[in-house]
Amino acid sequence: MSAQHKDPVDAIIEQWATVRPDLDTTAMEVFGRIYRLSRAMSDRLEKTYASLGIGRGEFDVLATLRRSGEPYVLSPRQLSATLMLTTGGMTGRLDKLERAGLLRRSPDPHDRRGLRVTLTEQGLELVDRAVGAGLAAQTQALSALDAEQAGQLADLLRELLLSTETTEK
Repeated sequence: MSAQHKDPVDAIIEQWATVRPDLDTTAMEVFGRIYRLSRAMSDRLEKTYASLGIGRGEFDVLATLRRSGEPYVLSPRQLSATLMLTTGGMTGRLDKLERAGLLRRSPDPHDRRGLRVTLTEQGLELVDRAVGAGLAAQTQALSALDAEQAGQLADLLRELLLSTETTEK
């Protein structure tokens, strides 16, 4: 492999090959790259969302409401479960987004103890801009591959993800 086609994971694998040639480092190569890609894209998306005045956590709440479809209403419990957050963590995000006018909380008419979280028009406009900007950043990064390669990668990652989720249960 030429030096210009090597990435930081290659250097790590070469070091292991020198000190422990008995190791099969294939898994390290795959997951090392997945981890580095995840961090790089997370940083890129964080910057993209920050340019719109929100963080990744706030985007996740707004996007979850948006994906729920009209009328863009969920309970705090539904949001917490979807985003795997504690109720305390969710409350902080909801407070911030409500102060910004991006969502509103109201009593649940079917449960006196419950609340409903609704995306506002301003929140809808912002999340639509944010999801477009985020997809543009992801698409730009994926442009290193052609359409067939991107599809193959998506299929392979799906298989890998499904196998790890199955074995964890």
